[in-house]
Amino acid sequence: DEITPLEAIEYNGAGALVAPSRAREGLRRRMIRTRNLAGQVRQVLRKKRFPDLIMIWIGHNNTDWVEGLSPLEREHPQEHMREMAARFGENYTESLRDLLDRAKAEKHNVAVVVFGLVNFDAFFKGRRKAEALHARNPAVYPYLETAYKSFESLTPPYQKNMALLGSMLNAKIQTMVGRLQRELKNHPNVRLQYSDVLRKVDFSRLELINPADAWHLSIEGHKALAEAAFRAIAPSLEFVGAARASPATAARADGVRQTR
Repeated sequence: DEITPLEAIEYNGAGALVAPSRAREGLRRRMIRTRNLAGQVRQVLRKKRFPDLIMIWIGHNNTDWVEGLSPLEREHPQEHMREMAARFGENYTESLRDLLDRAKAEKHNVAVVVFGLVNFDAFFKGRRKAEALHARNPAVYPYLETAYKSFESLTPPYQKNMALLGSMLNAKIQTMVGRLQRELKNHPNVRLQYSDVLRKVDFSRLELINPADAWHLSIEGHKALAEAAFRAIAPSLEFVGAARASPATAARADGVRQTR
């Protein structure tokens, strides 16, 4: 509110995936009313007033490479991981293009910021520290092992490939954004931005990891991501007319359009 009048809407949900637009969510996700990225995009597209700024971060859910594989496939997962990354890129592009097609038709400027995944190698360093503390005192990080039940790739034998898959997905995101940016050259009202700032947050620091399960973020972890993201979106805020006025300008609110 110090920068511009703001209406913020959050569409994400626990367990959401980058998946085909026509894919049906599994039973567990339906029970908690999770919408995959394509479903979240449909919610945005149904809004009469299209947002000025859209921020997308897919988190970690698409990095569970172990799910559904046989023991033999787990020993040799390279082809499976390449296929996962390829499908991820195709599905992400489909959903993002739907947003951009709508943005092109708007009469106001629209900025879309796509964030890369965090650095899983750094995160696993932090988690190993938490595991060592938990081994000495089980009361510390009391729910450390619960994530293994729902996210098997988090277990130590599979962490290396999970981090590798995360890097592969980031590469797909960067390639996708570069390609779509070229498609926007004749649409000056739309700005598409990729940012890797969340990858630079050092999640080897225990204070950024949840003290209960060492899997989700702590309050400080959320703050670290929010601060990094806010710095990254400065050019997009300026593009939509929501940049902070400089001391040389008139009143701070002059010329600032409401951002939704």
